Amino acid sequence: MRTSPNRLVAIIFGAVYILVGLLGFTVTAGVDFIATEGGLLLGIFEVNPLHNIAHLLIGAALLIGGLSGVRAAKGVNTTVGAAYLLLGIVGFFIQDSAANVLALNTADHFLHLASALVLLGVGLGTDRAVAPRSATV
Repeated sequence: MRTSPNRLVAIIFGAVYILVGLLGFTVTAGVDFIATEGGLLLGIFEVNPLHNIAHLLIGAALLIGGLSGVRAAKGVNTTVGAAYLLLGIVGFFIQDSAANVLALNTADHFLHLASALVLLGVGLGTDRAVAPRSATV
């Protein structure tokens, strides 16, 4: 694990996202499951229960990938990074609409974009000796 940036980043980000998901439930009492406005985590990040569960699932995927091996960590970092890049961009356009089922706010968008940059940078730019699995025909 010490020699793989992908494993290290996946484990760290996984643990942080699981912690964020758990902490989110402390500020969402009385918030509807898919409310477009939620409680403020750390005073700036808006979350609702669905957003908390998303953090838990993403954190678990990252943690499992990081603990499984370099190939799995590289794959999960790249996949989650790409999803966060998309969410970070789309979030700006859905923020004030009924489509905002995760109760996203501007701080969330910037955090998702920053996470995407780190995850994609590590996923695509390191551990190049690890070849993706090729399909057998």
